[in-house]
Amino acid sequence: MKTAIALRHLHFEDVGTLDAVLTDQGYTLHYLDPKGDDLNSVSVQDADLLIVLGGPIGAYDEQIYPFLENELSALRKRLETGRPLLGICLGAQLIARALGAKVYPLGVKEIGFAPLTLTPEGQASPLAALGETPVLHWHGDQFGIPAGGIHLASTPVGAHQAFSIGRNVLGLQFHLEADANKIEQWLVGHASELSQAAIDPRELRADAARLNDRLTKAAREVVVDWLSELDD
Repeated sequence: MKTAIALRHLHFEDVGTLDAVLTDQGYTLHYLDPKGDDLNSVSVQDADLLIVLGGPIGAYDEQIYPFLENELSALRKRLETGRPLLGICLGAQLIARALGAKVYPLGVKEIGFAPLTLTPEGQASPLAALGETPVLHWHGDQFGIPAGGIHLASTPVGAHQAFSIGRNVLGLQFHLEADANKIEQWLVGHASELSQAAIDPRELRADAARLNDRLTKAAREVVVDWLSELDD
């Protein structure tokens, strides 16, 4: 079995529907919590796949949340190895920062289900399997495209929604992994943010139920295609 390690910042923001995909692709998944677990362990760098998940803090908040310094350091080491690395939301922002790009506030909250506009490079990437499938957006910051990175997707709200570095690094601002069966945890866990952004959780709940099967299928195709193209 191949090993996958996911860095999880909040318990309910896990790999979601990608859990079954990873199992089917021969990966054994383990979670680490960057807030307390040792990210300098050999296992983090030796894992066949490292996934960095989302969270409600800024990728630039290491003065407030010092553990981010250790996480950025671990990501820089991982990037030096060239081994497969997938970042989702905060995870993608941290990868961008580790590569020297800026992460900055959008000025608005982009929360809800909406499709992406793929760049020509995105249309030639594994993201093409999404087509017009709405994905879950839940963020207020945006990453710059790192030097040497390929810009893959945008929305009218956030121009930078995905990037790749070679075949082995993929950063996604959106939540490809979202599982409608767990959306209630998100709605309660981020209730204050939703209230401040004047977003009705009932609409998010209904959209999640309506789109879950479609997004789950498309997410599977994206991740299977990406894993199949990884460099050894």
